[in-house]
Amino acid sequence: MPGLLAGKRLLVTGVITDASIAFSVAKLAQENGAQVVLTGYGRLSLVERIAKRLPEPAPVIELDVTNPDHLAGLADKVREHVDGLDGVVHSIGFAPQSCLGGGFLDAPWEDVATALQVSTYSYKSLAMAALPLMSAGGAVVGLTFDATKAWPVYDWMGVAKAGLESASRYLALHLGKQGIRSNLVAAGPLRTIAAKSIPGFERFEDAWTERAPLGWSLTDQEPAARACLALLSDWFPATTGEIVHVDGGYHAIGA
Repeated sequence: MPGLLAGKRLLVTGVITDASIAFSVAKLAQENGAQVVLTGYGRLSLVERIAKRLPEPAPVIELDVTNPDHLAGLADKVREHVDGLDGVVHSIGFAPQSCLGGGFLDAPWEDVATALQVSTYSYKSLAMAALPLMSAGGAVVGLTFDATKAWPVYDWMGVAKAGLESASRYLALHLGKQGIRSNLVAAGPLRTIAAKSIPGFERFEDAWTERAPLGWSLTDQEPAARACLALLSDWFPATTGEIVHVDGGYHAIGA
Protein backbone atom coordinates (compact mmCIF):
# COMPACT_ATOMS: atom_id res chain seq x y z
CA MET A 1 0.00 0.00 0.00
CA PRO A 2 2.15 2.91 -1.25
CA GLY A 3 1.95 5.99 0.90
CA LEU A 4 0.69 4.14 3.97
CA LEU A 5 2.73 6.50 6.15
CA ALA A 6 2.68 9.56 3.91
CA GLY A 7 3.54 12.64 5.94
CA LYS A 8 4.31 10.68 9.12
CA ARG A 9 7.35 11.54 11.21
CA LEU A 10 8.89 8.56 12.96
CA LEU A 11 11.60 7.97 15.54
CA VAL A 12 13.13 4.51 15.13
CA THR A 13 15.48 3.02 17.73
CA GLY A 14 17.58 -0.12 17.57
CA VAL A 15 19.17 0.04 14.12
CA ILE A 16 22.49 -1.77 14.54
CA THR A 17 22.92 -3.54 11.20
CA ASP A 18 20.86 -3.83 8.04
CA ALA A 19 19.76 -7.25 9.34
CA SER A 20 17.89 -5.69 12.27
CA ILE A 21 14.11 -5.44 12.34
CA ALA A 22 14.47 -1.72 13.05
CA PHE A 23 16.39 -1.20 9.79
CA SER A 24 13.62 -2.92 7.86
CA VAL A 25 11.05 -0.73 9.64
CA ALA A 26 12.98 2.43 8.74
CA LYS A 27 13.45 1.35 5.12
CA LEU A 28 9.81 0.43 4.55
CA ALA A 29 8.64 3.53 6.38
CA GLN A 30 10.61 5.76 4.03
CA GLU A 31 9.34 3.84 1.02
CA ASN A 32 5.82 4.48 2.29
CA GLY A 33 6.24 8.22 2.66
CA ALA A 34 7.52 8.74 6.21
CA GLN A 35 10.32 10.95 7.49
CA VAL A 36 12.60 8.87 9.72
CA VAL A 37 14.95 9.86 12.51
CA LEU A 38 17.13 7.13 14.04
CA THR A 39 18.73 6.78 17.43
CA GLY A 40 21.96 4.95 18.18
CA TYR A 41 23.92 3.89 21.21
CA GLY A 42 27.57 3.01 21.60
CA ARG A 43 29.13 2.72 18.17
CA LEU A 44 27.32 5.72 16.71
CA SER A 45 29.51 5.80 13.62
CA LEU A 46 28.30 2.28 12.77
CA VAL A 47 24.66 3.36 12.98
CA GLU A 48 25.42 6.42 10.84
CA ARG A 49 27.02 4.18 8.24
CA ILE A 50 24.02 1.84 8.22
CA ALA A 51 21.67 4.85 7.97
CA LYS A 52 23.24 5.71 4.62
CA ARG A 53 21.96 2.40 3.22
CA LEU A 54 18.37 3.53 3.60
CA PRO A 55 16.51 4.89 0.54
CA GLU A 56 17.17 8.33 2.04
CA PRO A 57 20.00 8.87 4.55
CA ALA A 58 18.42 9.41 7.97
CA PRO A 59 19.75 11.60 10.78
CA VAL A 60 21.05 9.72 13.84
CA ILE A 61 20.68 10.92 17.43
CA GLU A 62 22.68 9.44 20.27
CA LEU A 63 20.40 7.87 22.87
CA ASP A 64 21.23 5.73 25.88
CA VAL A 65 17.83 4.88 27.36
CA THR A 66 19.40 4.46 30.80
CA ASN A 67 20.83 8.00 30.73
CA PRO A 68 18.42 10.61 32.19
CA ASP A 69 20.20 13.44 30.40
CA HIS A 70 19.84 11.74 27.01
CA LEU A 71 16.13 11.18 27.65
CA ALA A 72 15.57 14.73 28.85
CA GLY A 73 17.26 16.16 25.75
CA LEU A 74 15.70 13.81 23.21
CA ALA A 75 12.79 16.05 22.19
CA ASP A 76 15.05 19.02 21.46
CA LYS A 77 17.42 16.87 19.41
CA VAL A 78 14.54 15.42 17.38
CA ARG A 79 13.22 18.94 16.73
CA GLU A 80 16.47 19.70 14.91
CA HIS A 81 15.27 17.35 12.16
CA VAL A 82 11.43 17.23 12.32
CA ASP A 83 8.84 19.47 13.95
CA GLY A 84 7.04 16.64 15.75
CA LEU A 85 6.49 12.90 15.88
CA ASP A 86 3.62 10.70 14.78
CA GLY A 87 5.21 7.44 15.83
CA VAL A 88 7.98 5.90 17.92
CA VAL A 89 9.48 2.44 17.40
CA HIS A 90 11.07 0.75 20.41
CA SER A 91 13.50 -1.94 19.27
CA ILE A 92 15.75 -2.04 22.31
CA GLY A 93 16.74 -5.00 24.43
CA PHE A 94 19.78 -6.20 26.33
CA ALA A 95 20.60 -8.72 29.04
CA PRO A 96 24.04 -9.58 30.46
CA GLN A 97 25.24 -13.06 29.57
CA SER A 98 24.52 -14.33 33.08
CA CYS A 99 20.81 -13.78 32.41
CA LEU A 100 20.68 -16.03 29.33
CA GLY A 101 21.53 -19.54 28.24
CA GLY A 102 20.29 -21.43 31.28
CA GLY A 103 21.54 -19.10 34.00
CA PHE A 104 18.12 -18.15 35.35
CA LEU A 105 18.70 -19.50 38.88
CA ASP A 106 22.17 -18.00 39.23
CA ALA A 107 21.95 -14.56 37.61
CA PRO A 108 22.67 -11.82 40.20
CA TRP A 109 20.19 -9.02 40.79
CA GLU A 110 22.58 -6.41 39.39
CA ASP A 111 22.50 -8.15 36.00
CA VAL A 112 18.77 -8.79 36.13
CA ALA A 113 18.19 -5.13 36.98
CA THR A 114 20.16 -4.12 33.89
CA ALA A 115 18.07 -6.41 31.71
CA LEU A 116 14.84 -5.00 33.11
CA GLN A 117 15.88 -1.38 32.83
CA VAL A 118 17.11 -1.65 29.24
CA SER A 119 14.51 -4.08 27.89
CA THR A 120 11.37 -3.18 29.87
CA TYR A 121 11.45 0.15 31.68
CA SER A 122 12.96 1.85 28.63
CA TYR A 123 9.67 1.40 26.77
CA LYS A 124 8.00 3.82 29.16
CA SER A 125 11.10 6.04 29.34
CA LEU A 126 11.29 6.40 25.55
CA ALA A 127 7.58 7.09 25.22
CA MET A 128 7.69 9.81 27.87
CA ALA A 129 10.80 11.39 26.34
CA ALA A 130 9.04 11.58 22.97
CA LEU A 131 5.64 12.61 24.36
CA PRO A 132 6.21 16.39 24.05
CA LEU A 133 6.51 15.88 20.29
CA MET A 134 3.38 13.74 19.91
CA SER A 135 -0.31 14.51 19.57
CA ALA A 136 -3.57 12.60 19.24
CA GLY A 137 -3.34 9.86 16.63
CA GLY A 138 0.28 9.05 17.47
CA ALA A 139 1.54 5.56 18.15
CA VAL A 140 4.27 3.79 20.07
CA VAL A 141 5.20 0.33 18.76
CA GLY A 142 7.60 -2.10 20.41
CA LEU A 143 9.02 -5.52 19.61
CA THR A 144 8.60 -8.54 21.85
CA PHE A 145 9.08 -12.30 21.80
CA ASP A 146 6.01 -14.19 23.00
CA ALA A 147 6.26 -14.01 26.79
CA THR A 148 3.28 -16.23 27.59
CA LYS A 149 5.65 -19.21 27.85
CA ALA A 150 8.96 -19.97 29.51
CA TRP A 151 11.46 -20.57 26.71
CA PRO A 152 14.65 -22.62 27.12
CA VAL A 153 17.78 -20.42 27.25
CA TYR A 154 15.77 -17.15 27.12
CA ASP A 155 15.61 -16.92 30.92
CA TRP A 156 15.56 -13.38 32.33
CA MET A 157 15.06 -11.84 28.91
CA GLY A 158 11.78 -13.72 28.84
CA VAL A 159 10.86 -12.11 32.15
CA ALA A 160 11.87 -8.72 30.74
CA LYS A 161 9.66 -9.28 27.69
CA ALA A 162 6.74 -10.25 29.92
CA GLY A 163 7.27 -6.95 31.72
CA LEU A 164 7.43 -5.14 28.38
CA GLU A 165 4.09 -6.63 27.35
CA SER A 166 2.52 -5.49 30.60
CA ALA A 167 4.15 -2.06 30.34
CA SER A 168 2.65 -1.62 26.87
CA ARG A 169 -0.82 -2.28 28.24
CA TYR A 170 -0.31 0.26 31.03
CA LEU A 171 1.08 2.78 28.55
CA ALA A 172 -2.04 2.21 26.46
CA LEU A 173 -4.13 2.93 29.54
CA HIS A 174 -2.36 6.13 30.54
CA LEU A 175 -1.68 7.58 27.08
CA GLY A 176 -5.09 6.73 25.67
CA LYS A 177 -6.50 9.90 27.18
CA GLN A 178 -4.20 11.81 24.84
CA GLY A 179 -5.18 9.72 21.83
CA ILE A 180 -1.84 7.90 21.67
CA ARG A 181 -1.74 4.16 21.05
CA SER A 182 0.71 1.56 22.37
CA ASN A 183 1.07 -1.82 20.69
CA LEU A 184 3.65 -4.57 20.31
CA VAL A 185 4.70 -6.94 17.53
CA ALA A 186 5.69 -10.42 18.69
CA ALA A 187 8.06 -11.61 15.99
CA GLY A 188 9.29 -15.15 15.58
CA PRO A 189 13.04 -15.83 15.87
CA LEU A 190 15.26 -13.95 13.45
CA ARG A 191 19.02 -14.08 12.97
CA THR A 192 19.76 -10.61 14.28
CA ILE A 193 22.71 -9.42 16.36
CA ALA A 194 20.55 -9.76 19.47
CA ALA A 195 19.69 -13.36 18.64
CA LYS A 196 23.32 -14.29 18.11
CA SER A 197 24.07 -13.21 21.67
CA ILE A 198 21.72 -15.87 23.11
CA PRO A 199 23.48 -19.20 23.79
CA GLY A 200 21.46 -22.07 22.34
CA PHE A 201 19.37 -19.83 20.06
CA GLU A 202 19.36 -22.55 17.40
CA ARG A 203 16.75 -24.38 19.47
CA PHE A 204 14.27 -21.64 18.57
CA GLU A 205 15.27 -21.82 14.93
CA ASP A 206 14.64 -25.55 14.65
CA ALA A 207 11.27 -25.38 16.38
CA TRP A 208 9.93 -22.55 14.24
CA THR A 209 11.04 -23.88 10.88
CA GLU A 210 9.49 -27.26 11.68
CA ARG A 211 6.20 -26.20 13.24
CA ALA A 212 5.04 -22.78 12.02
CA PRO A 213 1.93 -23.45 9.86
CA LEU A 214 2.88 -20.76 7.34
CA GLY A 215 6.55 -21.64 7.48
CA TRP A 216 9.14 -19.27 8.86
CA SER A 217 12.18 -17.53 7.44
CA LEU A 218 14.91 -16.83 9.96
CA THR A 219 16.42 -14.12 7.77
CA ASP A 220 13.38 -12.16 6.57
CA GLN A 221 12.66 -9.16 8.80
CA GLU A 222 10.08 -7.66 6.47
CA PRO A 223 6.93 -9.40 7.82
CA ALA A 224 7.58 -8.07 11.32
CA ALA A 225 8.46 -4.64 9.93
CA ARG A 226 5.23 -4.52 7.91
CA ALA A 227 3.23 -5.21 11.06
CA CYS A 228 5.00 -2.32 12.79
CA LEU A 229 4.15 -0.02 9.89
CA ALA A 230 0.49 -1.05 9.99
CA LEU A 231 0.30 -0.25 13.70
CA LEU A 232 2.00 3.11 13.12
CA SER A 233 -0.43 3.99 10.36
CA ASP A 234 -3.95 5.41 10.58
CA TRP A 235 -5.45 2.01 9.74
CA PHE A 236 -5.57 0.92 13.41
CA PRO A 237 -7.08 4.02 15.02
CA ALA A 238 -8.93 2.12 17.76
CA THR A 239 -6.34 -0.56 18.55
CA THR A 240 -4.14 -0.18 21.60
CA GLY A 241 -2.66 -2.46 24.25
CA GLU A 242 -2.49 -5.20 21.60
CA ILE A 243 0.17 -7.75 20.69
CA VAL A 244 0.27 -8.76 17.02
CA HIS A 245 1.98 -12.10 16.42
CA VAL A 246 4.14 -12.28 13.32
CA ASP A 247 5.56 -15.78 13.71
CA GLY A 248 4.11 -17.89 10.92
CA GLY A 249 1.34 -18.99 13.30
CA TYR A 250 3.66 -20.84 15.65
CA HIS A 251 2.07 -19.32 18.78
CA ALA A 252 -1.32 -20.84 17.91
CA ILE A 253 -0.15 -24.45 17.58
CA GLY A 254 0.03 -26.89 20.50
CA ALA A 255 3.00 -29.13 21.17
